Amino acid sequence: MPIVVDIDVMLAKRKMSVGELADRVGITPANLAVLKNGRAKAVRFTTLAALCEVLACQPGDILRWEADDYATE
Repeated sequence: MPIVVDIDVMLAKRKMSVGELADRVGITPANLAVLKNGRAKAVRFTTLAALCEVLACQPGDILRWEADDYATE
């Protein structure tokens, strides 16, 4: 998928666990894992805003676009 989720990077920088982040954002650890592992089909702006607030970052610190190999041919 061309959208890559870098929540692991921000968790490491903030020395925060997945459980703590999920609790502070107000989502289940299972839903956070779906997002974190790139299996989510969508993310609500309210969830993205909460993630950014808790992690003290910008959306671009969490999400990035990466071209598929076939897209460059």
